[in-house]
Formats: sequence, C-alpha cells, structure tokens
Amino acid sequence: MKKIAYLGPKGTFTEVAAKAVFPNDEFISFPSIPDCMDSVSIGDVDFAVVPIENAIEGSVNLTLDYLIHNQKLMINGEITVPIEQQLLVHENQLENWTKIEKVYSHPQAIAQSHQFLRSYLPNAEFEYTNSTGSAAQHVANHPDERIAAIGNSLAAEQYGLTIAQSEIHDYENNHTRFVILKKDNICLTEQSPLFNGDKTTLMVTLPADYPGALHHVLSAFAWRKLNLSKIESRPMKTGLGNYFFVIDVAMKMDEVLIPGVIAELEALKCQVTLLGSYPCFSLAKKNNEVKV
Repeated sequence: MKKIAYLGPKGTFTEVAAKAVFPNDEFISFPSIPDCMDSVSIGDVDFAVVPIENAIEGSVNLTLDYLIHNQKLMINGEITVPIEQQLLVHENQLENWTKIEKVYSHPQAIAQSHQFLRSYLPNAEFEYTNSTGSAAQHVANHPDERIAAIGNSLAAEQYGLTIAQSEIHDYENNHTRFVILKKDNICLTEQSPLFNGDKTTLMVTLPADYPGALHHVLSAFAWRKLNLSKIESRPMKTGLGNYFFVIDVAMKMDEVLIPGVIAELEALKCQVTLLGSYPCFSLAKKNNEVKV
C-alpha cells in the first residue's frame, strides 16, 4: 500500500483528487503545499498530490516555484477536478447567514467566489487559510461566531457544517489541475477509466542577450507539429527580467520528436529540464456531483 500526501486537512479538493487516482492507498494530510512536497523528498510518503492550476484564477505559483527552486521532484501524473464552491456555516448561523462577519478559505476559493461575496456579504472580512478544509475545520470549531467557510460538500460532511448557499463560484466551468509528484519518474497506469491523454512538461531557460530566443524555442515545436497545451513564464529569482518557461507538450515522451526539440534548444544554448512525462486523468461532473 502506497502512502499519499495531500494538502489537508480532510475535506479539500486535493483529497478528492488524491482518492480518485489512488483509491486503495493510505492518505496523509499536510497543512501546506511545501510540506506535502518535502514529505516526498525525505521519503516519508510515496507520492504527493498538490494543486497547480485553476481555470479561473490561473497557476498556483507556490507549487510551481517550490518544484523548481526547492524540491526537484518529477511530475508522474495529473488529474483535473471540477470545482464547486459552497458557503458553509455552523447550523447555529444558518438562519442569519447574511449577517456573517468573516469568511474563511483558501485565497483562490475566495477569489473564485468574488461576485457572490460582493453581492450577499459585502461587509464581511476575508481570512485566508492554507486550504478550504482547514477553513471548514475552523468554522466547525467556533459554532457561536458569525463566520463561514468556502469549501466543498465533502468538507461540510466531514466537519458537520451546513451548506448555506450552494455553487457560489462565479464561473460555471471551474476546474483545478492537480499534479502527482514523486522523487523519480514511474509509469502510472493508463488503464484507469479516468485516463484523458498524455503530457510532457519541460522547463526551458533562455540564453542571455539572444534576440528572438523565444521565437526560436517555439519554432522548434511548431515545425515538428507538436501541440503545446500551455506555456508559462516564471521569474528565476535572480533579478528583474530573468525568466524560465514551463512548457506542456500534449504527448508522451517519444524517441524522436521531443528529444529532437531538446537537442535543438540546447544547440541554441538554452537550458532544458524534463519535469515529467505522464498520464493525465479527469473527473466528470454529473448531476452536481463529482464522479470518482
């Protein structure tokens, strides 16, 4: 049985993602994304599942930066989960939920529910937490305070809270991508009914003072007709104007095309690092429930 680290406590979307990929394994929650990744690095767990991108709010920069600068782990898989945010309260506060004075949740969950909060709780303060699960746990532990959490129905069930308002997120097509991290690269099974294609992720650092370098990088993929599902720049943290690029290629590492790209980029004096070549999984939403 494998040990799986996830961003906790119980009741987070990360727990939903982890249990979808590893339904029969042991789960250990950690209070932060770096803690999850550190646990893999020191060998306390086999895999870590952490969020990396939301369709509404964009990349989870902490995950990407910690992966690049702190823990050199490999991406072994990806799972996309539909996100439905609910306003959770203790039953003592249900009747007067519009008088809530403070809302707790992860920064991205609060941002995803901005219009609802502005319309119905315009005077409420926001208190940011490490996860939606920890927000729900805090609300459950303070039943007499006029507070609420933003989280999912799993958190409501886990902590005995009531859903005061459902589906409060601003946009219908709200999904989050989670990556599955390990110290080395193994092949997760592609036989899962959740399988939704393969991906290879590269980190590319451009040479200094090379006019048109990014154009040449993209051309190396284009003339080979490789589909890029994402390209993102992040600061190198070595000074203003110094960036690396994270590039997702919509195919598994092969023996010709992607190695050819890497060789061409290295000939241009770019630094290229393989972050992983891995299967992608996806959960479906049906009848307002996430189907695992």
